[in-house]
Amino acid sequence: MKTLYLECGMGAAGDMLMAALYDLLPDKSAFLGQMNGLGLPGVTLQSEKTVKLGVTGVHMRVTVDGREEVSQDVHDHDHEHRHDHDHDHEHHHDHDHGHHHHHASLSHVQSLIRALPLPAPVVENALAVYGLIADAESQVHGVPVDQIHFHEVGALDAVADVVGVCLLIHLLSPDQIMASPVHTGAGFVRCAHGILPVPAPATALILSGVPTYGGQVQGELCTPTGAALLRHFVTRFGDRPPMAVSRIGYGMGQKDFERLNCVRAFLGDTGDAMEDIVKLECNLDDMTGEDIGFAMERLFAAGARDVYTQPIGMKKSRPGVMLTCVCLPADADALAAQMFKHTTTLGIRRLSCSRYVMTRREDTVLTPYGPVRIKRSSGMDALREKPEYEDLSRIARENDLSLAQVRALLSKENQ
Repeated sequence: MKTLYLECGMGAAGDMLMAALYDLLPDKSAFLGQMNGLGLPGVTLQSEKTVKLGVTGVHMRVTVDGREEVSQDVHDHDHEHRHDHDHDHEHHHDHDHGHHHHHASLSHVQSLIRALPLPAPVVENALAVYGLIADAESQVHGVPVDQIHFHEVGALDAVADVVGVCLLIHLLSPDQIMASPVHTGAGFVRCAHGILPVPAPATALILSGVPTYGGQVQGELCTPTGAALLRHFVTRFGDRPPMAVSRIGYGMGQKDFERLNCVRAFLGDTGDAMEDIVKLECNLDDMTGEDIGFAMERLFAAGARDVYTQPIGMKKSRPGVMLTCVCLPADADALAAQMFKHTTTLGIRRLSCSRYVMTRREDTVLTPYGPVRIKRSSGMDALREKPEYEDLSRIARENDLSLAQVRALLSKENQ
């Protein structure tokens, strides 16, 4: 299985992740050409070879109207390693870029990303990353998501960071993405609200359930942008698995520490796929079918891999329902909270196990009836493919056909 492993021993930020992934590309010029051709106003992307502590890596330089803005460290008499921030919601450190751009709403950022000439999966992933940041900022500041205004996260160079990472992952096409526990840094960070602890509140919320640690490095090592990118793409956090490594990328941060300031990316083969999962289960005998259905809907929306029910017999011979939620270990606490919120259960069983998974990818094919997404999977000498139900149902409705007729027509087109 083609595996991407991200080593986050010095945290993660958008530009560092983009540089590490870019360093893995066999054809680097094509990526730069595509990014610089997106039409982001005034934005130019350049790669720079950088040497830190004797190790050569890549720094991605994003300029807006010819200027790259960099945050400045502030050291007081107690030698606290702090950073100035002229914004309300995003807390960047040396890994990302300082910005003094106009504020932007989530809808503005979403419209900007949707208008970019990029493959649909890249756009969808970029929108999902910004959604994670917006949800976290909404909770931290106690305001609705549609009232969140991005400062540095919404700046053009930050959009380039997020879109660049999403595009690189699309180009590299790993079957799975894993990462080490995330070093968040320690100490404090200075922002518009005052001096806040590291990790900053939004970062801490995004990384809920993800293994993190503070360490001895004073400063903000993981930004909300980096945290959201990791949370969206990484399916498993832990030690690097046994893998035949084919390429290694080094994404360098701008500042220098006693430790090598980089994200290191490994691309290689880990053989057939197994992943760790958690099963959350509870028994219910006092909920209506509609209420259980709503709970299942909310669990899927919160990131569950699967949710299902089974009829059971409970004490006093009462019929009941066992609700099961399958999820990744990093999401278990958040999904358990959702189960408590939307069901009447007083306790939830947590079962840790592993499962075999097939390699999955999604391709889009053009048909006389419009684009149709095809889900393809393989593993252990088995191959499967099927069209996306939503696309089949759209064609059926638009042409007054049954699903069986649509499948037959698509099958005929492929012959």
